[in-house]
Amino acid sequence: MGRSFAQLFITLLILGACLLSRFGEVHVPDRLQRVQQRDKLVVLTRLGASTYYQSNEGPEGIEYDLAKRFADRLGVQLMMALADDLDRLGVQLETGMADLAAMGTTATPWRRKRFAFATPYLHVRPQLVYRAGSRRPGGLASTVSGSLAVLAGTRPEWLLSRRQADIPQLRWTALTRATSEDLLYRVWSRRIDYAVVNSNEFTLSQHFYPELRVAGNIGKPQGVAWMFRRDGDTSLLDAANRFFADLRRSGELDQLIEHYYGHLDKFDYVGTRVFIRHITDRLPLYRQAFQEAAQKYQLDWRLLAAIGYQESHWNPEAKSPTGVRGMMMLTQPTARALGVDDRLDAGQSIFGGAAYLKRMLLRIPEQMAEPERTWFALAAYNIGYGHLVDAQTITEMQAADPESWAAVRKRLPLLAQKKWYKRVKYGYARGWQPVRYVENVRKYYRLLVRITEPAILDPKHIEADKALLESRSPFYLEGAAQSLY
Repeated sequence: MGRSFAQLFITLLILGACLLSRFGEVHVPDRLQRVQQRDKLVVLTRLGASTYYQSNEGPEGIEYDLAKRFADRLGVQLMMALADDLDRLGVQLETGMADLAAMGTTATPWRRKRFAFATPYLHVRPQLVYRAGSRRPGGLASTVSGSLAVLAGTRPEWLLSRRQADIPQLRWTALTRATSEDLLYRVWSRRIDYAVVNSNEFTLSQHFYPELRVAGNIGKPQGVAWMFRRDGDTSLLDAANRFFADLRRSGELDQLIEHYYGHLDKFDYVGTRVFIRHITDRLPLYRQAFQEAAQKYQLDWRLLAAIGYQESHWNPEAKSPTGVRGMMMLTQPTARALGVDDRLDAGQSIFGGAAYLKRMLLRIPEQMAEPERTWFALAAYNIGYGHLVDAQTITEMQAADPESWAAVRKRLPLLAQKKWYKRVKYGYARGWQPVRYVENVRKYYRLLVRITEPAILDPKHIEADKALLESRSPFYLEGAAQSLY
């Protein structure tokens, strides 16, 4: 009896110790779990065409779009946090004021020591920029006789500091609380002679400052990637890497890059200068008609105006060798079907073009997301809906996504090849034309948006931009945010 009691007592002691051990454990959630528990992903970013900005349509920018998709994947709300001083970025990220930084940044050696980086989603090169009409620099050594500037805390600044060992007389100004657009505007307005910016930032701004030129590349290509705290907890970083891997596999990443950069692969200096001049001397004559037609058909008037410029350079009496005429270059059968009696009447032509674009939009499946749906409608406006469907069929034949404009634009030129047009319903078409057509309309449209919404990335009003973002963004970092951890 005594022995069995002792055994029972020991068993109870062991069981009690196990229970105490189990209930005494404190489960500390990892970073990914904390993001999901608070239902909020806070992302550090900076104002810029290559990152994040606000338009009349809401927030835009490739970093915003990527962050929004990541937050949706995690099932949480997104809060964008503006950090306008890159030198303070490290402190803000390390002290837990944000979960990650998505600022269009590349990994400098000192950053890699302090932070962890996700897989790059884009590769860029630092470029030396000057204004046409000024002396073209042969390299960094040629800039010592002029003024050179970079954004503080960026890889271009790090590269300059490295090159100073070889060029002791090299000097530059590192701008804080500024954007790449501000930097490029200073070169364009001759306030400084040279700047070093990343290639994607120059590409996005070149159409706004057509006199700017690239003298050459500075350094090797580097990957643009998100930054995370380096403290041993890689749960959120691992989730981000899985997210980017899935975006690549699905083709969605290519679609995003195409959306922001695909229409900017070739720059036409003369055409851009002429367009800007016509905005002043021609567009005011027809702007009201574009706006009224857009309102009637629930379209963006600037998109209609961009189509009108691509078609006729806003010339109501334009005529092509194939017989299309007027502001929106309507064919006779199309005009008749749309109730346009006089194709040379600017108002009738604009309303007819708006009605025709709306028809094309209604034929594009509703489940297709914007802006892909608009690009497809523009292609159909130019080449006809049937030929567009043929290009989508070829896209499917080649095991690509027929609802991706990036994929279909690659197959449209195949409509001019006998090997392919014999296999589709509507036959031969000059398929390269709608590709260039859509690219040009997109360029004109983005320029019109930029001009008609001066608060977007206006380099002359940087403080106004920040005030706009502060009022619209749900979270603005200016030393007042609390740590999330």
